[in-house]
Amino acid sequence: MTVPAASAVSVMSRARAAGSSQRTLLSGFVWAGLSLAIFSGWFVVTRFGMLRELRIWDVMALRFGIGAILLLPVLLGSTGRLPPRAWLEGLLFALLWGAPFVLFVALGLRLTTAAEASAITPALMPVFAGLIGWLALGERPGPARLLGYLAILLGLTGLVARGASSSGWPSLDGLASLTVAAAMWATYTLRFRRSLLTPIQSAALICFWSAILFLPFYLGLGLSRLGNAAPGELLFQAIYQGVLMSVVALVAYNRAVAALGARAAAAIIALLPAVASAVAVPILGEIPSPIGAAALAVIAVGVLLAGRPAPFPKPT
Repeated sequence: MTVPAASAVSVMSRARAAGSSQRTLLSGFVWAGLSLAIFSGWFVVTRFGMLRELRIWDVMALRFGIGAILLLPVLLGSTGRLPPRAWLEGLLFALLWGAPFVLFVALGLRLTTAAEASAITPALMPVFAGLIGWLALGERPGPARLLGYLAILLGLTGLVARGASSSGWPSLDGLASLTVAAAMWATYTLRFRRSLLTPIQSAALICFWSAILFLPFYLGLGLSRLGNAAPGELLFQAIYQGVLMSVVALVAYNRAVAALGARAAAAIIALLPAVASAVAVPILGEIPSPIGAAALAVIAVGVLLAGRPAPFPKPT
């Protein structure tokens, strides 16, 4: 009688594990969707601010200054004291996806367009994640993932070519800056998956270290133009940059990486150009050209192939 009982327990354990895995995957997709929705507007919002009174220095000050203040209790709370190693890892995360990342994206925005920047960096990021994971970690992607990465690259090429046909080829310096930003984002994604930090701890440390490294220069060199901005614009940028980007989007993306795996979460972000274009139709009346729509469709197919979550390890 013990063998059937043990078998029944084993079956129930596997069923519970499968149910838990499904819930984890579902929550991962929800978090990825939330971060994708916020990221899709960030390029346009940042470009909009830079074309008016604010400069990228002001955007960074709002983003990391407000984020650091809001998330400081996570780092200093009595129940969440972090060891020195965690603070050092947070510094590395800040260098990869904090102030330097924003500077590279801002340079790309300045030398290209918001549409090109919102397509290039998010689309290249999962490709870099797969390449780095293959070369540095020995995690060889399967044929489906490789085909997905190829489709993303082909779709991205189509988007850039479409823009070049109407406004000329983008700056090589701008393309290089956006490519470096994509590689930094991918490296952070892979590194966070192996980190002991929680999603909110990582977001808090990114904001803290970015504020420590950047704000002294911002204030000491008198770079602020916040006083020139209209109150409504300043409030909007403060909420979007300091709350949505630094807190909500950072935590949501980290949770997506933890639930889905680095390469799957990264691949979903490659949908950003498609989301941004879809939003632009009702808001801006910008209907993609046939070539642009085909390129976005190819990217979406690539995401479906490259974005399959990594299998959960079997319980021992």
